[in-house]
Formats: sequence, structure tokens, C-alpha cells
Amino acid sequence: MSADVEAKAMPNAVLEVMRADGSRQTVPIDRWPFRAGANRGGEQDNDLDLSDDKRVSRKAVRLLCMNGEFRVEDIGQRQGIFVNGEKIESRVLQDGDVILLGAADTIKLIFHRGQTDAETLPGLLSRLQEAALEEPGTRDLRQLNVLLEATALLQARLPVREVLAAMLDRAIEITGADRGLLLESGETGELRPLLARRQGGLDLGIESITPSQTAIRRALEGQEVKGDAAELAGAGTVVNQQLCMVAAIPLFSVQPRLGQASSLASRQLLGMLYLDSRRPAAFSDLQRKIVDALAVEAASLLDNARLIERERERHRLERELSIARGIQQALLPKSFKRYPHFEVTAANRPCFTVGGDYYDLMEFGPDRTAFVIADVSGKGLGAALLATLLKGVFSGVALGQGAAPLLHHVNRLLCTHSETGRFATVFFGILDTSGQLEFINAGHLPAVLIRGGGPQTVCPAGSVPVGLLEFAKFETQSMTLQPGDTLVLVTDGITEAVDPLEEMFGADRLLHAAQRHSQAPVEELRAGILADVEEFSRGACQGDDMTLLIIRYLGPPQWGG
Repeated sequence: MSADVEAKAMPNAVLEVMRADGSRQTVPIDRWPFRAGANRGGEQDNDLDLSDDKRVSRKAVRLLCMNGEFRVEDIGQRQGIFVNGEKIESRVLQDGDVILLGAADTIKLIFHRGQTDAETLPGLLSRLQEAALEEPGTRDLRQLNVLLEATALLQARLPVREVLAAMLDRAIEITGADRGLLLESGETGELRPLLARRQGGLDLGIESITPSQTAIRRALEGQEVKGDAAELAGAGTVVNQQLCMVAAIPLFSVQPRLGQASSLASRQLLGMLYLDSRRPAAFSDLQRKIVDALAVEAASLLDNARLIERERERHRLERELSIARGIQQALLPKSFKRYPHFEVTAANRPCFTVGGDYYDLMEFGPDRTAFVIADVSGKGLGAALLATLLKGVFSGVALGQGAAPLLHHVNRLLCTHSETGRFATVFFGILDTSGQLEFINAGHLPAVLIRGGGPQTVCPAGSVPVGLLEFAKFETQSMTLQPGDTLVLVTDGITEAVDPLEEMFGADRLLHAAQRHSQAPVEELRAGILADVEEFSRGACQGDDMTLLIIRYLGPPQWGG
């Protein structure tokens, strides 16, 4: 069999690639098996290169054609692959199935099999051209020209509203309608007017057209409403406006809703194309298909516009997160001075979102040093701002003030500003040169004490978080540290770090990590714990910052000698 014959016999299928920025690309499947993934390190193993998204694995997905069936297989994508929201290892594909590579906001691959050229704009162009050659006539040639203009406009890089208006003008001209209305679906599903046009490419006030609700309802129910208004003779709008032609074509998204199979009912309604006329008009079969094709293109345009808008919103949120991240990082000490009686180290590993993790050291005189680690509830700019408030309060404390009066002051301040609706877990301690530790654990995680190489949990929460209850009591506790004792304090971003199976790191693994690195210098102890958390999580996305503060008591300072 020749290569040409094999090519003709190859099943017809394409992948529509939809990226997070709203851009789309149509890729023909020109060989079997067909592999998609990230070509990295000079490799060129994949037929479809998706290396622009770092979350896509080198070997991600493979498409096969066997016994007339199309099949997709997971061949190593991190976090797996999903078809219509269902995680799969291998599955038969149907037309319109959506393949999601791992996270919800990664690249989507929309599978299309057996495209019928007659239903696409290029196919309709071909049919019109053939019809014009067989039956020469000005109308066919005019329709061909109009459709060519519409296709060019829909592919042009013009403002979306301008392109939609031009598309509506072409639909009016092709069908001979008097006027047209483009309705957009709102967030709650209601249809609201977006554009109104009339013959000649002229604008109409959207309030000047009252579409037939009967026609719209029938179109949404799956009935064809394209032509003679006599079928809607009982509809009040049709009678009152003396309409002879009505067309209503729903505009649906290309991809089904997450978790549903590809079907008309599963697709998101984006809007409605509505045309009417007081003059009799009958749609030919070709005209109906032309309007359908234009409607598909208009739906794709609306869908892309929504994706672009969501992308703009994502960028706005990212800017806010960047501001919050800057605030948060500005709170944290860049380094610590050397102390004669203890060593200290700390680290903060931010996740994608912004929390309110905060730590600091404050000198309470020559013999006493205070330290604090806190975790503000919630995420984003609000949490970062409240952490800033905590920074100001702790930095402004009077020398010699005790832990309990300070925490009562912080709590009253936060409760007074209760409109913020936030609170913070706090571990606050004061360590003197003799090893006496005075502390309050206000809803924070217990500390880990490493003594003689054996870690144990100490200093459990003795009171509620600050900012939660206005009349909460904060009582000071104390313990004595021995030379060589090490305190490890963390926020819940570490204990609640998850692996790809959503299992949490937990307190037991934290104790084990402290045991493994207990004899190391404090800097290596910190790095070792973080490395253990990273190894456990195996690249899974985390929902909270990871922060830890480590203090090792060295013993009373030896002055002189």
C-alpha cells in the first residue's frame, strides 16, 4: 500500500489545544500512536510539544486508534490525566471529550473525531463555491463573498465587540433578516442583550428589540427555530411585532462542564443569536448550515473572550498577591545577629497564595530576648496586612513587659478591629541567659524540643488564638532549657504539607525529621527538615506557606576568659 493510500485511510481526528491564557490551537493527529508532552532537554519525543506549561510532564499522554476506536492513555503525567473531570489511566474517546493534564488550570486538549467538512466554515465555503459554478447566480456568489468576509473577520485580531458586531451583520445579510440581536449568558444563566444591529450594518439600541421568549425557550429545549414565524403564531411577541421570520440559535461552549460527558446538555450556554424580520423569508438548507457555522464561531469567540477576561482577573489577583508577598517578606528578618547564649535560624517558603506567617526576634534588655512565630488566618492581602499590624505591636513593646500583658494587649487590639474577621495563632517566648523560658502558646502548634538527640513535643497551646475572643485569658508558662536544647517552632504549612495523594506530612514526620537531623548545626537542621518536607510532597501544590523558627540554647554566656 502506498504512503498516499495510507494517509487517506488514516482516521480523521484533531486535538484542540486550549491554554490558560485563552489561546487556542488546532492540531491534526497525523500519526498513531500520537504523543503529547513537554519536550525538554533537547528531546523531541512528543508529536505535540506542551513544554510552555511547566506542570506538563515529559511523557504525559498517548492517543491510539485501535479497531475503529480512539483511546487515550496516561503515560506518566504528574497528578494524572482527567477526561471530562474523571481521573483515568486509559479510556475510549468520544467527539468533544476534554482531556485535562493534572491541575484544573493547566492545558486542556479537546478531542474531535471524524470532522464533517460540510458542517465547518471551510466546508461550507467549498459547497458554496461548487454551487456557484454549477448554478451561476448573483445570490450564491454574494453569499460566498459575505461568508468569506465573515470568516476573515472572525479570524482577525480586532476588539471582540467589533468582531461580534461584524459577525451579526453578516448573519443578517446572509439570512435576509431585518435585524439581529446577540444575547450573552450571565453568571446566573440569564440571557441579557449584548449587541443589536439592523440591515445595512447599523447599530440599534438593545432596548429597541424585544426577542420572542417562546422562540428562545424552544431553541434552548433543542427545537429548531430557523425560519417561518408561522410555527410561533401563538407567541405574543411574534403577533404584536408582526414577525414573519424568526431564528434563535443557542451558543454553547466547545467543551463540556467539568465532570460531564460531551453532550448538548453538558455544555455551558454562552448566549443566543436571534434574528427576525417582518418580511417572509425561508431558510434554505445551506443557509441554515451557514448560520449554524457562524453561531459556532461566535460561541468560540465568546468563550475565548471569557477566558481572556478570567486571565485578566487572574493577573489582577496575581498583582495583589505580589503586593501581599512583598509586605509579608518585608516583615521577616533578613538575618539575625549573633548571641552569646543561643543560636537562631528561620526560613519561610511561600506557596502560590499568600498567608500571614510571621516571625521575629526582639531584645528585652541585655539578658532577655523575645521571639515570636505567628500564623494569621486566611490568605491574600488581608492576612499580610494583619501580619503587618502584629509586627508593629510586637516591635513597639516596652522593655521588661511580660508575655501575658503583651498578649492581652494584642488580643484587645485585634478584637477592637473585629471587622477584619481574622485572628492569629501565636507562640511568644522570652528566653534569658540562664535558660529560663517564659512562653505563651495562643492556639499555635506545640514546639518540638530536641534534648540529647531525642525530639519530643512540648509547650502545647494553653489559650485561644489572639483576636478570637475579646475577654480571653493568656497565662504564662515556663520551662528551663539545658545547654544544647533546641526548640523547633513551625506553622501548619509544614505539618499540613501534602503529597500527590493528598496525605499530610503531619506531626509524627516532623518529629522523625527532627530526630534525623538532631545532631546537625541549626542551619543544617533547618535545611534538613525542609528537604524532608519537599521529598515527601514530591512536587504537589501546597496551600499554605511553610515557616519554621529554630532556637538552640548554648548555656550561660562566658564573659571574659
